[in-house]
Amino acid sequence: MAGVSMGFPSVGGVAGPVGGANLPALRGHNTALVMGLLRAAGEAGVSRPELAAQTGLTPQAVSKITARLRAEGLAAEAGRRASTGGKPATALRLVPGARHAVGLHLDRDELTAVRVDLAGRAVTVRRAPLAFTAGEEQVLGTVEREVAALLTEAAGPPVLGVGVACPGPLDHTAGVLHRVTGAPEWDGFPLRDVLAARFALPTVLDKDTNAAALGLAHGMPADAGSFGYLHLGTGLGAGLVLGGSLYRGPRTGAGEFGHQIVQLDGPRCGCGQQGCIEALCLAAVARGDLPGAARVLGVGAANLVELLDIDRVLLGGRTVLDHPEEFLAGVSRALAAQARTRGGPGARPAVSVALAPGGARTVADGAAELVLAPLFGGHRPVRQTGQGD
Repeated sequence: MAGVSMGFPSVGGVAGPVGGANLPALRGHNTALVMGLLRAAGEAGVSRPELAAQTGLTPQAVSKITARLRAEGLAAEAGRRASTGGKPATALRLVPGARHAVGLHLDRDELTAVRVDLAGRAVTVRRAPLAFTAGEEQVLGTVEREVAALLTEAAGPPVLGVGVACPGPLDHTAGVLHRVTGAPEWDGFPLRDVLAARFALPTVLDKDTNAAALGLAHGMPADAGSFGYLHLGTGLGAGLVLGGSLYRGPRTGAGEFGHQIVQLDGPRCGCGQQGCIEALCLAAVARGDLPGAARVLGVGAANLVELLDIDRVLLGGRTVLDHPEEFLAGVSRALAAQARTRGGPGARPAVSVALAPGGARTVADGAAELVLAPLFGGHRPVRQTGQGD
């Protein structure tokens, strides 16, 4: 089965066309808007009048959409709202267990696989050693075996698809790997389509940092602003959420944070350049110089803030999680120093730094969100005559 772009999926999880204002796409878009509000409301639910007000859809369109969602088991009643003079409105809630999604984090030395419900909560988790440089058959065999075990362990509702997150660079749109740092033999490999054929499920591929950032954005309030997720594990990269949306760049090239050159005559990096922040950071960790590694990461974080004016920095990845206090302190000091140099009337305070929630599962959970996110919209409501249902 070929991979899919995960555009506007129907409720059943099959991707439909993206763009245009044809009726099927419009219907899928409006259903996603309603699904997104149901997901955000949680167990308390949201009434049909509230759905109409927040989406801009007509009450008739909302009624058709919610009736279909209830018939497919995706929505259920959540009690009644207090009366404001008329008949109390019935609240509806998402049924998280109605569908599942799978998320895979293919790190250079470990595979993490999760099966999650529609709320993004993990139902089951598996981990296994993975040698990403061992060749495609060994890697694919490990992935296929672990996914089969995951689906067997948590047999239940239909699985919408599989999200795959791995080191970059890669082409998210085409589902093809490029010259992955430290594993150039993957260059040109159509990983998404190959895995989709093996799983017989819709499959989407993205960089590990992009997947993590997408998952983190789902857990934040709508007004949380922009942030950079810095992932230091077997490599170093960044995921960027700007203006509330994941920013990949037109060629999935954004976020190659680890390959900014900060020392012209520095050590050789796995990407082929010299003095990359990834090479400096990992070398400091290898020799046990955690303050030095944190200082280098802080310099990179400050560069990112200068370039993009983001609101916060989140830290994650195995190396950070092994030494959280050292890295939080080092990056915080660098950003505080940056704020002092930009001091003066009206100057912004230092950008906040925190550990990314999710711990060791941040990337795998985000990979599952690659599948779920299109189901829940995230676009502005469509308001026009003859709205689709």
